[in-house]
Amino acid sequence: MKSLFASWPFWAFLSAVFAALTAIFAKIGVENVNSDFATFFRTVVILAAAGLMLYITGNWQQPSSIAPRSWLFLVMSGLATGASWICYFRALKLGDAARVAPIDKLSVVFVAIFAVLFLGERLSLANWLGVILITLGVVLVAFRS
Repeated sequence: MKSLFASWPFWAFLSAVFAALTAIFAKIGVENVNSDFATFFRTVVILAAAGLMLYITGNWQQPSSIAPRSWLFLVMSGLATGASWICYFRALKLGDAARVAPIDKLSVVFVAIFAVLFLGERLSLANWLGVILITLGVVLVAFRS
C-alpha cells in the first residue's frame, strides 16, 4: 500500500477523478453565480486547503530558499492557472459540462506538444498516436453532430 501512495499514476488518477468532480460541482455552483466570482471563491477555498495541507504535513518551505527562476515560473504557472480557471468557469456557465470538460482536456494534447517543444521531451510513435486519439476523442465528445 505504501508503494501505491508513492506512485505518480495513483496521484494522476486521483487528479483526474477530482478534476471530473470539479466540472460537475462547478457547473451546479455557477448556475446562479457570476463565473468570475465563482472562480474567486474557489481560489480562496483552494488557498485555505493548500495552507492546511502545508500545516498538517509540515512541508512549509522558507520562501528565501527558493531560487528567483523558480519564483518566476511559479508566478507564470499561477497566472496561467488563473486564466484557465476563469475561462473554464465561463465556459461552464455557458455550456454543458459534458462538452466543456473534454475541450478543457485538450490541455493533455498541448502539454505533450509543449513538453516536446520547450522541455526537450521525446514521445514515441505510440505516444503520438495517443495524442491524436485524445484529440479525436475530444472532437467526438464535445461537438454535436
